[in-house]
Amino acid sequence: MSLRRLTEFYEIFWMFESHAQQRLSWEDSAQARIARARAEALAAAQLAAMLDANPSGQLGHAKLDDEEALRKAGLL
Repeated sequence: MSLRRLTEFYEIFWMFESHAQQRLSWEDSAQARIARARAEALAAAQLAAMLDANPSGQLGHAKLDDEEALRKAGLL
């Protein structure tokens, strides 16, 4: 076998390997997009829950198990 033939085999092998790595990269990016969408949905749900718990937006003054707020919300 000539050096040129060996080089061609190496280039073909490298092409298949790089395509396989590219497919893995596409799968990783798809999974990352799914994870980001889930995280954004969770953050939106947490924000909605926080605003439901204290609609004035003054979350720094909110208390856990505040009976008066629970009564006003109809939860007690």
